[in-house]
Amino acid sequence: MSAPSNLSAKKRSAFDELMTTKPPKGPSLKILSWRDGLGEYIKNPKANSKQIISYSDEFTLVRDAYPKATIHLLLLPHKNSNLHPFEALSDIKFLESVKSEALKVKELATGDLLRKFGSTRSWNEEIRVGTHAIPSMSHLHIHIISKDMHSESLKNKKHYNSFNTPFFIPLDDFPLEKDDERRKPTEMGYLNKDFVCWRCGKNYGKRFVELKRHLEEEFNKWRNGD
Repeated sequence: MSAPSNLSAKKRSAFDELMTTKPPKGPSLKILSWRDGLGEYIKNPKANSKQIISYSDEFTLVRDAYPKATIHLLLLPHKNSNLHPFEALSDIKFLESVKSEALKVKELATGDLLRKFGSTRSWNEEIRVGTHAIPSMSHLHIHIISKDMHSESLKNKKHYNSFNTPFFIPLDDFPLEKDDERRKPTEMGYLNKDFVCWRCGKNYGKRFVELKRHLEEEFNKWRNGD
């Protein structure tokens, strides 16, 4: 598997390269539908977009335009890009290639947290990798996201519960069994569940404003290793 073209550097840290290096300028993105937006990064990785981090023959890595946590990246496989995760990740060979690439990105994201907050904890355990049971975008994408849920872009019930209920499926859980309840996310009502703090487990019911206030407190403890 070919590695992303700018995930390493001689004089700068791998993380610095990851977060600052951009591909050569190319045509501006022309997006017909917001749901198809990620496809443009796959078709034209050299597009002049601030969101693109790196690319290879097999993957494009981008920043989520509306991050839901301190770290929120999207890994876009070029193969099977139009398939639902349940179908795409049932291909074992393909799944292993995605896992391998996602692991590289996770290591770089871990380095970012270490750089930001110091060695207060094992940051590798604070990064999650997975997909949504019902993706909001048309093209296959893998989320690499820190646990903290600390972001101005976190604005509603769906934003929070899509990452903190079984609606978010860890990459390591694939391929799913045919009778896995996560194949029926709407029936299971994941997005309508009460807000439960990802860290302390406190239930906030449907009180999003209170949850957001609490998440700020938890973030400060989390970043300091408390």
